[in-house]
Amino acid sequence: MKAEKFKSPFKGRSLMNWIDWSKDEISQILDYAFLVKKQVHKGEVHQRFLGKTIALIFEKRSTRTRSSFETAFGEEGGHPVFMSTDDIQLGGKESVEDTARVLGRMFSAIEFRGFKQQHVEELAKYSGIPVINGLTDDFHPTQVLADIMTLKEQFGKLEGLTMCYCGDGRNNMARSLMLICSKFGINFSVYCPKSLSPDQKIIDICTPFAKESGSTISISDEISVVKNADVLYTDVWVSMGEEALKDERIKLLQPYQVNKALMDATGKPGTIFLHCLPAVKGQEVTEEVFESDASKVWDEAENRKHTIKAIMLALIK
Repeated sequence: MKAEKFKSPFKGRSLMNWIDWSKDEISQILDYAFLVKKQVHKGEVHQRFLGKTIALIFEKRSTRTRSSFETAFGEEGGHPVFMSTDDIQLGGKESVEDTARVLGRMFSAIEFRGFKQQHVEELAKYSGIPVINGLTDDFHPTQVLADIMTLKEQFGKLEGLTMCYCGDGRNNMARSLMLICSKFGINFSVYCPKSLSPDQKIIDICTPFAKESGSTISISDEISVVKNADVLYTDVWVSMGEEALKDERIKLLQPYQVNKALMDATGKPGTIFLHCLPAVKGQEVTEEVFESDASKVWDEAENRKHTIKAIMLALIK
């Protein structure tokens, strides 16, 4: 089967985060995601990455991110190459800059999932090919695109919805959700202890976007902040690299667990639950909520693949 052309105005562009992307641009990629999901569910086979290669660099383990990139790229006829830190010299014998220049001459694109935002930005700067941030300590742009796709499927709209993130307000998910919600007019709140509140820098970045879209940003350690939320969202309490803080973090965040009482506190019977996964049931969320009809985590997980395929189709020449 011949490779079909996929026209996109974003060819050659990289995705570090959604800061420099307009609402209309993100919406265009979201439209691509709905299109490719429909095509997959209809059983259509396309080969739009035929003859293309992508380097998948993973400093951090993953189930959904790796599976999404590999299957989405392979199904479209492309060749994904997985590279862990045990496989390449990134940041070891070879600088990130030099690794980028080598990979840029051999691959069509690069995905990076790791710790430092600086590393994914250096890969984009020196490789000369599209680079996609599969997760850093600062941002997780591919995940939040899947999240708003799931919201659109569940509610039929985005503007005017209210999302409350519960837990560690400093982490990459809280930051990335605040960013994309502020772009789309989704009211965004964070229910967290004061010591784990989002940093002022990300608030300052998102506030003008929220003002433009007509949404609000609220941060509080009071349970009242969850009232009227259409979705409660949480993530693990102990992120990769912070394992030594496990006992301290569990004690601090226990009051912010997503349980039935917290779901009821929204005052909305139609409130849904989302989680980027993997989940530690019994910590950040109870099994009762996680396995309930309100939980849309499996739709959300599937949408990782469709949104990642859409991003790659949009960016790779």
